[in-house]
Formats: sequence, C-alpha cells, structure tokens
Amino acid sequence: MRVGLLIYGSLDTISGGYLYDRKLVEHLRANGDTVEIISRPWRNYAYHLTDNLSSALIERLVRSRFDVLLQDELNHPSLFWLNQRQRSRLRYPLVGIVHHLRCEEGHSRWQNVIYRRVEARYLRTLDGMICNSAATLASASRLAGRSMPHVVAPPGGDRFQATPGESAVIARAHASGSLRVLFVGNLIPRKGLHILLAALSRLMGVDWRLTVVGNPAIDPGYTRSLRKQIERLRLAERVKLVGLTSDEALRRHFAASHVLAVPSSIEGFGIVYLEGMGFGLPVIAAASGGAIEIVHDGENGFLIPPGDTQTLADCLHRLDTDRTLLADMSLVALRSFAAHPTWAQTHESNRRFLGQISEGWHAV
Repeated sequence: MRVGLLIYGSLDTISGGYLYDRKLVEHLRANGDTVEIISRPWRNYAYHLTDNLSSALIERLVRSRFDVLLQDELNHPSLFWLNQRQRSRLRYPLVGIVHHLRCEEGHSRWQNVIYRRVEARYLRTLDGMICNSAATLASASRLAGRSMPHVVAPPGGDRFQATPGESAVIARAHASGSLRVLFVGNLIPRKGLHILLAALSRLMGVDWRLTVVGNPAIDPGYTRSLRKQIERLRLAERVKLVGLTSDEALRRHFAASHVLAVPSSIEGFGIVYLEGMGFGLPVIAAASGGAIEIVHDGENGFLIPPGDTQTLADCLHRLDTDRTLLADMSLVALRSFAAHPTWAQTHESNRRFLGQISEGWHAV
C-alpha cells in the first residue's frame, strides 16, 4: 500500500499518541508498504484553522497518489473544512487515528463549544477511524453523529525488552524502605500531577518518594505552578522532577518503583498504564476514558473519581501499609500486561483494516 500520514511536527514527538503513530509507521514499512509523512508546523488552535485555506497543502494532497491517507485526529482544526471541500478531488479514502477528543479535555465552556463544533465537523469528513479503545470509539461516533468503518486497536506496551519476573516483583514489594511512587506524563493539567501532589501531602506518617518523568516545557506556566505547590507543601525532599528521559532511563524508573500513579482527567487509552503493568506496577488512574478498560479496580490497580485527592491518598496508604496487597496487585498487573496484545499484533489489525478500506473505496 501507499499510505500517507498527516501529523503536526515530528513523528518523534514524546507522547503516547505519537508513539502509537510511530509504531504504526514502523509496522507498515516493515511489511513492505510505503509511508509518506506530511507534517504541518505546530501553532496555536486559531492558526491551525487557517491551514484549511492553505493552497500548498491542498495541492499536495490533491497531487498525491495514496491508497489511503491517515490523519492523526489531533490535526482536526487544520482539516475540518479542507477535507470537506476537497473531497471530490481526492482519489483515496481518509482515515482518522483517534487517540482522544480535544473537546473532552476539560477546557472552559466557551472553548469546548468551539472544539466540539470543529471536531464534529472533521469527524464527519472521514471514511473510517482507527481508535485506541472502545471508549474512544464511542465518544468519536457520538460526536460524529454516525457510525463508520472502524477498528479498535489498543496500543501495545512491549517497547521495553527487559521486564522483571514474578519473583523479582514480589521481592520488590516486600523490601523495606519508602513507598516509591512513579508519575510518567507530560507536565500538563490534564495529566493530574497537581492532584497526585495534593494526595501525597495528606499521607501523614508514610515514608514515600515520588519520581516524575515528563516534559516540563509544554506548559511552562503549569510547571511553575507545580514547583510552587511542591515548595508550599514542603515536599521538595521527597519529589524528584527528572524531566524527559531515554527509554533506558525510563525502564530503570519503572523497575525501581512500587506503584504508577497518573490521575489524568481523561485518557483515550493510557499507554503508560500498560507499560507500568509490564513492570508489575499497580496503577492508580481516574475512572474515566480508556483507563477503565485497562485498570481493574482492586485487582491490578485502583480507579478513583477524577480529582479525588483523598481517595488517591487512601489507595497509596493501603499499598504502603499492606505490602502483601502490594505484592498481590503487582502480580496481577504483570499478568494483565502479558495477556495484552503486542504492538505488532495491534498494528497488523490496523494494516488489515487499511487494506480493506482502500480496496472497498477504490472498488466503488
């Protein structure tokens, strides 16, 4: 197949969504398909809307001879009108990769009114969707107001080659010392680090340490507020902000921790939850979005009401004071990971779907 992929910026951008796209491109190319990346520059939402008038982008898409064009749904402001008005000139189907919807991220009411209208209009221009979870599919279909050809292909978690065995996970849980908590995610409000910090500050008499892995430069204002929160709550000696790391360094952080806590307000899937389980880490996540499809409350982790710092603190306290519970949940997490599809299996499903979409579209 000849496949196009339209994204913002670089395919190497550090986020779960870009990891998904990158792994898909690798899989397609490894199986003999040609993939052309079409990159638009990162700008703010209003400027992205002007891409719909870009004659250069329009002509590039019209001239291209793809069998199918993939569009990361993150790019919807650049394409919501362009797709519609150029539909008759394009000689291939349009498939959106939907990680999660922007209008569900918890913006102000007036912003979400705009986001919902633009995003809904974009989704209606698509011939098919690749969704990372059943929750994402339901949200996207509801917003589009119609069903369309689709595949639900959850991310894999197997990018790390060396993960611990069951005996190592049990020994780690029962070893004396601090409860080692790990947060992995870009430092943006949606990921909920401020909620985790507030919860940890409530753990009186508990010896804990928090390691934070994530890009601090995406939202500098939020990062500054986090540093002030750490200072105000007098947590500086217990919290380590390590910024961006290599995969090998991240693997070491996973292996050294007891629990992964990322209380995001919304996740389309939450690749990091699955990756944490690959190291036997029980996961604490908010009961929203795709997290409920990965985290089974009381088994391989805990699901808390979004923004509930007290429940989050209670869960951490239980894991610290009951190391047998920690060990048991760690084993279930490890087994949950082992039962999950690999990246290769996930993207082979996507490849078959793209082939079916392309054949059906060109046969009409």
